[in-house]
Amino acid sequence: MKISGKNTIGFQLSQLGEKTFRSFDPARNVENETLFYEATPAEVEEAMKCAGAVCEAFAQLPGKKRGDFLRRIALLMETNQQVLLEEYVRESGLKPARAQVELKRTLFHLNAFAELISEEGWDLIHEDPAEPGRQPTPKPGLTKMYFPIGTVVVFGASNFPFAYSTVGGDTVAALAAGCPVVVKSHPMHAGTGDLVAQLVVQAAQETGMPEGVFGHLQVQDLEIAQSLVLHPVTKAVGFTGSFKGGMALYRLGQQRPDPIPVFAEMGSVNPVIVLPEVMAENAAGIAAKIADSLTQSSGQFCTNPGLIFVTENPALGEFRHALVEALRTKEPETMLHPAIHGKYNELRDRVKQQPGVEILVESGTGGQPNTGQIQLSQVDAPHFMDNPILEEEVFGPHSLLVVCPDSNTLKQVIQGLDAQLTASVFAKAQEFLGQKHLIFLLQQKVGRIILNGVPTGVEVSPAMHHGGPFPATTDARFTAVGTDAIYRFLRAICYQNFPQEYFPKKLNSKEF
Repeated sequence: MKISGKNTIGFQLSQLGEKTFRSFDPARNVENETLFYEATPAEVEEAMKCAGAVCEAFAQLPGKKRGDFLRRIALLMETNQQVLLEEYVRESGLKPARAQVELKRTLFHLNAFAELISEEGWDLIHEDPAEPGRQPTPKPGLTKMYFPIGTVVVFGASNFPFAYSTVGGDTVAALAAGCPVVVKSHPMHAGTGDLVAQLVVQAAQETGMPEGVFGHLQVQDLEIAQSLVLHPVTKAVGFTGSFKGGMALYRLGQQRPDPIPVFAEMGSVNPVIVLPEVMAENAAGIAAKIADSLTQSSGQFCTNPGLIFVTENPALGEFRHALVEALRTKEPETMLHPAIHGKYNELRDRVKQQPGVEILVESGTGGQPNTGQIQLSQVDAPHFMDNPILEEEVFGPHSLLVVCPDSNTLKQVIQGLDAQLTASVFAKAQEFLGQKHLIFLLQQKVGRIILNGVPTGVEVSPAMHHGGPFPATTDARFTAVGTDAIYRFLRAICYQNFPQEYFPKKLNSKEF
């Protein structure tokens, strides 16, 4: 396999424009060799036209057939994993072990959705039989089912070249639902996206998918990216990234003549609360868990533990010392791109300058380029509550220890937090049961509450909810991880008084 550098429209490669760019190797601090051709407005139009033209045909395919498509993508990615992993590492600076884990996660996601939609009745919501003899009025027969929403535009994420990009969770969920997908590849890992896109097209051809079911566009230009959201064929958008980027897309989606849903996951500081009794029992163990979570892949996760809340208690000194020592043993790692590295340094320096902030740990760089310096700071609760800057996400290996004088202040601080993706609580059994009000507060704030664990490591499961109230996401009702993510790209239709012979073909599973 070789990187094409081109745009994927239907089953064809295209390079109509002259504007090019290269991806970047942050570990070597040099540009990569391949030139990528930025999509032109004409190519955007053609990709959207192709996708729109096959909406009906793709929606009407049996779930089993679409499942075969997803399984074939997974098999081709597994077969070609060596070239995919090499390009992943070259463009991201992330370690090979991380690349391998993320690839396996992506393959699992593909196969999990394939299994879901291959089963009979996955899209049936409810059947309510007719009662023609009911008095005083007859009752009609009603069948409510899910139906694909239409063409979905997916924006690739910078920090997950596999799992949240070309065939990441958004793309797989949309394809499983029966929606054609057009991906705006992330320019930081354009080569990885290019290789994966080639395999998706190959899988589509080998399993008889209609041409246009998948498109892949290389885009840096902001106006081109915006045009994908505004295109009349687009019926939904999937995005993982910054609050600024997510809200820009969300506003575009709402400003259209026909507003569309923009499912944006926009970051989080994922508060971790360590209660006194468990701290006294296992200060070193808890500190080690948090340190591992904070520094993994240079802290470049939306679930990175960016705030740690504690109360004054006799074990606090031991816990703080253990956390500092655990972080000092960690080797700083390469960040995804010089731009991300630069923004991280800017934000952590801003935290350092705030009143009441004390630096507990600040690592060196090891002399390597684009290395994320590990930073742990401390502040007391009054300074934290008076300064909104201290609650903002610092994307990288950074966390802030917030010390509260008592449990009432801790609850006050939590009540004032913006909504997040997750919250973690370290507590003994009786200690946890005695904090019902705190847990109720967290239920208002997050999509996932973790007991005696860290937020990183999002399990791909039907029971997972990876989302949260605004501003963590634009719609707290939906998850971006797990097979329930499919419901973002479906809508309900009620069929009233439909005899069996009139049912849409997909309802009569016996025909397949």
